[in-house]
Amino acid sequence: MDHFIIISGCSGGGKSTLLAELRRRGYAVIEEPGRRIVQEQTCTGGQALPWLDLTAFLRRAIDLAVDDHATAPRDNSQWVFFDRSLIDAAAALQELTDEPVLNTLCQKHRYHPRVFLAPPRPEIYVQDEERRHGMGAALEEFERLLRIYPALGYAVSLLPKVGVAQRADFVLNTLAGR
Repeated sequence: MDHFIIISGCSGGGKSTLLAELRRRGYAVIEEPGRRIVQEQTCTGGQALPWLDLTAFLRRAIDLAVDDHATAPRDNSQWVFFDRSLIDAAAALQELTDEPVLNTLCQKHRYHPRVFLAPPRPEIYVQDEERRHGMGAALEEFERLLRIYPALGYAVSLLPKVGVAQRADFVLNTLAGR
């Protein structure tokens, strides 16, 4: 869908803050599947957590991302911003298990051809109960995404390391062709 915009990249890179700003400006935002899964699994005592069963976690993230894609607002006149995407989870699962899930899933569920990636920002990176991995794992994740998105035909724009309002302006101006 040409109005489905992916904001992805390095964990702890400021994606959530940017998406909160875009939501404040009136845009639809689809929350990150991973955080929702961690919250759900923690509340229910489930095992599909990245530090307990990464494969189950990624399969759940794929299912949730497919559902998010199917149920996101379809009004083409308004951008819909996704905090991560199906591609993130499918790429991680494929790397972990060698299952060829990426191309099949990602051809069926397309997003806008421009993807925005948050580069590493060690100065703002914080671990918490839902983000237990360290900066090294976040950097590996970022490098994987930097390879995968262009390989799937997406153009990547790195988000500048500026204030949140300027980042939101950068995204919106880039989408408007300015």
